[in-house]
Amino acid sequence: MTHDPQLARLGLFDARVPRYTSYPTAPHFGASVDAGDFTSWIEAVPEGSQISLYVHVPFCRRLCWFCACRTQGTTSNDPVNAYVEMLLLELAMLARHLPRGVSLSRLHWGGGTPTLLDPERMTRLAEAIFRVAPMAAEGEFSVEIDPNEIDDPRLDALAAAGMNRASIGVQDFDPMIQKAIGREQSYELTRDVVERIRARGIASLNADILYGLPHQTGPRIADSVQKLLTLSPDRVALYGYAHVPWMSRRQQMIPSDTMPTPQERLDLFETARQLFLWDGYREIGIDHFARPEDRMARAHAAGRLRRNFQGYTDDTSPVLIGIGASSISRFPQGFAQNAAATAAHVKAIREGRFSVHKGHRFSGEDTLRARIIEALMCDFAVRREELLANYATTDARLDELFAAAQATFGEMVRVTDEGFFIPEKARPLTRMIARAFDAYDSAQARHSAAI
Repeated sequence: MTHDPQLARLGLFDARVPRYTSYPTAPHFGASVDAGDFTSWIEAVPEGSQISLYVHVPFCRRLCWFCACRTQGTTSNDPVNAYVEMLLLELAMLARHLPRGVSLSRLHWGGGTPTLLDPERMTRLAEAIFRVAPMAAEGEFSVEIDPNEIDDPRLDALAAAGMNRASIGVQDFDPMIQKAIGREQSYELTRDVVERIRARGIASLNADILYGLPHQTGPRIADSVQKLLTLSPDRVALYGYAHVPWMSRRQQMIPSDTMPTPQERLDLFETARQLFLWDGYREIGIDHFARPEDRMARAHAAGRLRRNFQGYTDDTSPVLIGIGASSISRFPQGFAQNAAATAAHVKAIREGRFSVHKGHRFSGEDTLRARIIEALMCDFAVRREELLANYATTDARLDELFAAAQATFGEMVRVTDEGFFIPEKARPLTRMIARAFDAYDSAQARHSAAI
């Protein structure tokens, strides 16, 4: 496949750029936000409003080598069971501070592997959550499901608790690639789990698949995508695998010489992308695909697509509260992150306090820049009218910001009286263009250059 040489010149194949699931990104969080701020922000949630809730379970029966998430392996259920008890205490603390009448627009259990929980603990956890806040009428309750770590009793418990969307990690169906990344999961097993999920009336399904994996070629990713399409997921996240063995020790198990080149990665993405489009999926942002009738596709068409720590979402709630070790909460006032180490988080909860140890309080142009970056990541466009109506800015200031980005990217972006736009040919550069509006990244780059 032939690529525009400007993509390479502008750093597509060698730049390491955030995925911008928040702004500022988590590496820029600091100790200026603590548990006291977190508590006051919870208490400031309007009575009767809707919020989102994320519950993190940082345990896996096995540690996949490709994964850079904060998880820990366990062959015993004892630490998982003890951790659930701490989640119940944390939820009780949340209930004491959350104003009356709040309901959940979204509830997500992530990890790790939340399906490590036995049926009884799944039920207890769900009941504890709904004592804090019930699901809203149109609410969505999703759970990350490992096909290797699920059975009928646990599926029954999740369905009875109200799960109405399942999320399954596929990564790749090729046995050689699965062995190379430490994630063996056959197509047949995945298909059977999907059928058992749908047999319980859970119609909504999303799946994750990766490009840029070791030994991955065009024919191999095409075969995996075609197998995934036979499962008819409502939406798919097509993520690029980030090989960072110097940051994630388990990735050292993957030989670096088996990785595709940056140019090959782009070809792999394009191969998968075309297959999803040919099968009738709508392209959502930089790496998602959804059936036209899916809520995410409808939100995208209506200009309501948003971005949070799970990626793209149709959830427009301004408050997301994270429960569990390392979870990040988002409020109109800023971000707050729980202690990353499970032991530190558990110690705080046992002592009757939230474990928040860092975060970021919005100031200056934070919310303006956050919206610009989010709009580019979601819609490849920033509307001047929206920014002027909702943020403390001026036409002159927007002109400055847009001109600075255009100075770097030239004809790969377009500035008009209506706003700032990324043409289709430049969309592989979206994250790099978004970074042009990241004041924290720019400040860090200037600091590094001065050292």
